[in-house]
Amino acid sequence: MKYAARLNSFGARPELFRAGNARKLTVEDLVDRAATVRGLAAVDFNYPDHLKGGAATAIVRRAADAGLALNGFAMRYYDDPAYKAGAFTNPDAAVRRSAIELTKRGIDALAAAGGVLMTIWLGQDGFDYPFQCDYGELWDLEVAGIREVAEHNPAIDVSIEYKPNEPRAFSLLGDVGTTLLAIAEAGSPNLGVTLDFAHVLYAGEQPALSAALVARRSRLLGVHLNDGYGGRDDGLMAGSVHPVQTLELLREIRCVGFSAAIYFDTFPDATGLDPVAECQANIATVDAMLGTIDRLERDNRVGEALHRQDPIAGLQIVRDAQRTSGG
Repeated sequence: MKYAARLNSFGARPELFRAGNARKLTVEDLVDRAATVRGLAAVDFNYPDHLKGGAATAIVRRAADAGLALNGFAMRYYDDPAYKAGAFTNPDAAVRRSAIELTKRGIDALAAAGGVLMTIWLGQDGFDYPFQCDYGELWDLEVAGIREVAEHNPAIDVSIEYKPNEPRAFSLLGDVGTTLLAIAEAGSPNLGVTLDFAHVLYAGEQPALSAALVARRSRLLGVHLNDGYGGRDDGLMAGSVHPVQTLELLREIRCVGFSAAIYFDTFPDATGLDPVAECQANIATVDAMLGTIDRLERDNRVGEALHRQDPIAGLQIVRDAQRTSGG
């Protein structure tokens, strides 16, 4: 599998990139810095944050020249303060229309740059109080907005990244089941799901099960690896807190045929880590886990243990595979 990373991560510790200069790095700087990570193959760009002034094609070309492919764009609804009350579900029809049209422009820019994956995280679409909204109306607005942006360009995959809350107290699309329901009602064949490991944890889900459910009812279009303690979006290094669940998720996505880039959505900037070293550590961790999965796939005992629903045997087989250095 190839690896991609959160571009904003590379804004951490700017003085390590330019000795003695702690100024905020430009998007071009972030691309150049990401390109120094061994084994990193791709990046995502936030729209419109990273692509002001219609510069999508130029910055994507700069990344390609540095050896980084375009993994996709990710929508960000920050330009208008009114989006705090919702993007596709805002009570003001003009604001809703603005959010939908912004998304369409992002899809157009992505297509022009040669990309095929647009990730949308509708974190502003939700509520904070009882008696704040008509839930049925809110749901209808969300589904209609998703359908409209997906139908704007059927050649572009639109992937929904769900999250239980933040910035709203309750996100409308907060778990795998709700997200799959919205996709089913929207009915557009180019829709799918992005699983963010930390989001899945604090939705109270088992990541591998969520991947299996997505594969049954929709398409798994994105996998964001990170880690956390299950209470918020911690953005810690992959496998640092839940290594066994991470390993199980990696096995499951291989089983369901996921072949796109694994995207590291981590926050070295939150604790002042060297982002290049942090990304390198993520790659090393997942490389090692994929090696373990290779060995598990050659062990017929795995399927037998799972069929028996025998966790003692299953976890012992995993430990054996982790201890085996090769062959």
